[in-house]
Amino acid sequence: MTVIFDSSDGQELRFNSIGSWLKKEFGRKIVKLSLDAGFTCPNRDGSKGKGGCLFCSDSGSGDHASRDIHEQIRLLSSKWPDAGYIAYFQSHTNTYAPPSDLLRIYGSIPDRDDVVGIAIATRPDCLSTEILDLLSELNDRTFLWVELGLQSIHEETMRDMNLCYTLKDYDRAVAELARRNIRTVTHLILGLPGESRDMMLESVRYVCRPLPDQAGGQGDDARLFGIKLHMLNIVCDSDMPDRYPGYVPFDTIDDYSDLAVDALEIIPPQITIHRIYADAPGQTLIAPSWARRKRLVLNDINRKLRDRDTWQGRMLQV
Repeated sequence: MTVIFDSSDGQELRFNSIGSWLKKEFGRKIVKLSLDAGFTCPNRDGSKGKGGCLFCSDSGSGDHASRDIHEQIRLLSSKWPDAGYIAYFQSHTNTYAPPSDLLRIYGSIPDRDDVVGIAIATRPDCLSTEILDLLSELNDRTFLWVELGLQSIHEETMRDMNLCYTLKDYDRAVAELARRNIRTVTHLILGLPGESRDMMLESVRYVCRPLPDQAGGQGDDARLFGIKLHMLNIVCDSDMPDRYPGYVPFDTIDDYSDLAVDALEIIPPQITIHRIYADAPGQTLIAPSWARRKRLVLNDINRKLRDRDTWQGRMLQV
C-alpha cells in the first residue's frame, strides 16, 4: 500500500516533509529564518580543537545566515506575506556560551507575534545541565527544536573528520533532551570519506531507533522529531580539499538519489524530514559539481520514490 503524506500544496508526497508538517501544525506556511548569533565553537577556539570539523566552512555551516532577524523577515515577507517564522540559529554552536548570554539572545523571541518558534543547532557535547534547563524553560514558552550535529555514528569517521565529540556525547544529549520533552532533530552527512553505503545507512538506522527509557511520558515508541540528511559538500574554505584532494562524495545525481531513497525507506514515518539534499554557495563549492542543481536533485529523488512505488518507512513494514 502506497503511503501518501499530507502535502501543503495538494501534491503527492511520499515522505514526511517538515514544511508540510509545520503548515498542518500552525495552519499557515512557516518559513525558517537562517540566523547567525555570533557564536564560535569549542572545536575552533582551542578548548577542544582548532580549525573546526574537516568539512566545515568558515561560516560554521551557516553560509546563508544573517545577523539581522528584522531584515530577513522584511525580505521574505514580500514573497510570503502571510507566513509565520521560525528563528533558526544555524551558524557554529548555538549553545556554546554562558546561559545568561543564551537567555539574552533567545529569551525575547517568543514575545514576537511573527515568530512561532525557535530552532537551535548545536553540538551534542555542548549541553550542560544548566543549559538544558534553560532550553526546557524556553520549550515551555514556545515551539522549539534542538538540532544535534552528529554526522556519523562511526568512531573512525568521527576522529578523521576532527569532530571532537563522541557517540556517547550524542546518546546523552538525546536522552537528556527527551527527558525534558524537547524536540530533537539529528543531522547526518552522507558521503564522508571511508564510509560505505552500508555504513551510512547504519547511521540512519541508529538515530531512528526508539528513544531511551529516560524519555518519560513519551510512550514506548517515542522517536526523534526530525532528521536532516545531505551529501557532503566539499568547499574551498574548509580543510577537506587539502586533506582529501580530488575527493568526490558521489559521482552523479543518480548515485546520491538512490541512496537518499534507500535511507527514506528505513526512517519511521512519524519522523519529519528536514532535509534530503544540501547545496553550498557556488563560489565556494568544489564537489560534487552537480550539487548546484538543487531542483534537479530533488526531482530525481521524488521521481525514484514514485518509480519504485516506495515511501518513507516502507522497509519497516516488511
